Amino acid sequence: PTFLYAMEHPSPEPQTAQPSLLPLPSHGASGLEMHVIDSPPRLLQDSSCLQDSVFLEEENVRVGLLFASKALVQLLVNPFVGPLTNRIGYHIPMFAGFIIMFVSTIMFAFSGTYALLFFARSLQGIGSSFSSVAGLGMLASVYTDDEERGIAMGIALGGLAMGVLIGAPFGSVMYDFVGKSAPFLILAFLAVFDGALQLCILQPSKISPGLVSVQRDRRLLVFFSAGSLCFANMGVAILEPTLPIWMMQTMCSPKWQLGMAFLPASVSYLIGTNLFGILANKMGRWLCSMLGMFIVGISLLCVPFATSIYGLIGPNGGLGFAIGMVDSSMMAIMGYLVDIRHASVYGSVYAIADVALCMGFAIGPSTGGALVQAVGFPCLMVFIGVINILYAPLCFLLRNPAVREEKMVTDVYSPDFCRKDFSQLRVNKEGGR
Repeated sequence: PTFLYAMEHPSPEPQTAQPSLLPLPSHGASGLEMHVIDSPPRLLQDSSCLQDSVFLEEENVRVGLLFASKALVQLLVNPFVGPLTNRIGYHIPMFAGFIIMFVSTIMFAFSGTYALLFFARSLQGIGSSFSSVAGLGMLASVYTDDEERGIAMGIALGGLAMGVLIGAPFGSVMYDFVGKSAPFLILAFLAVFDGALQLCILQPSKISPGLVSVQRDRRLLVFFSAGSLCFANMGVAILEPTLPIWMMQTMCSPKWQLGMAFLPASVSYLIGTNLFGILANKMGRWLCSMLGMFIVGISLLCVPFATSIYGLIGPNGGLGFAIGMVDSSMMAIMGYLVDIRHASVYGSVYAIADVALCMGFAIGPSTGGALVQAVGFPCLMVFIGVINILYAPLCFLLRNPAVREEKMVTDVYSPDFCRKDFSQLRVNKEGGR
């Protein structure tokens, strides 16, 4: 937000007044003389708040659209990426995502207009679609055991948390003290390192296509799972563009604090995804998701009560922890729904999961900016918080998903099932039963 403000207002920071030149009468040899009085330095502005409140109100919409452009493009690309991974495998799309993300990051570093930033952000959505759908699908195909898959998903989502954990605070500090290009150039270097690791470790492979599409499932279980992901993440999606501007207006926060405000959410999300990647399977993933959505709602209701950045620690920390509960549980549930109801290829279901996340990150920022102008930031937090609380009980529907009959028949006659069955029979015989 401060970068866009600076483009319209070249000197947004308060300046120190120079020594004032005051004409004072003095009867010296040359008659009336001018004396310079070094008055004490004072701020030209009474506070560090940015003064153009009209521009800041309008900027909610511009920043919201900029944030939402990535998710909107990702939303359009995901339906094509899911079937693509089912046909050519996961490794090639992952590497393609890396290349697109690298180009986008370089564009961010050197873009100086809103239009170029918008294009770079949109391009980022294409790269994210390839990377996230292929990455989650690969994990689900490698970790076939339900409990192991939950742990693996928690670790992967912990990687997402690490990105947010480092990105927002590091980016705001680097921008304030070094410049806009510095954090993006460092990120581009890390992206190249990631691409090199992919070339060294991952080998292209192909999986068998011709599978039942998850979208054709008439039951609403996948829909409810995706809805939980969408609404839980919509809260933080709305906060990303609107919270910094609200802090600039009400807390007079410096630039480095605008990113640091998200640090508690990032740390707690990292803890939540890893902790409940293990615990969710034991306590019930549906219950974990339901509690998480309740906590998301309560945390959002508490955000407007903060009067300083320290008052945001509790609400943002609770928000990140709760979203970690929902994400780690729902990602594993959606893989499990494929296992019990469809052939076990995961590109399509994780395309749906990514679509749900994108809807949250598209609808949230794009409508959030306009709603802030219409009803104000506190009312917006109440609105999205209540939506999460009302949606939470629907997670109960995911308690005991039924196995499709044709899936059961297929599993009974599969080689893996037969080996497991005869192995158990041999143990019973040796045990005298």
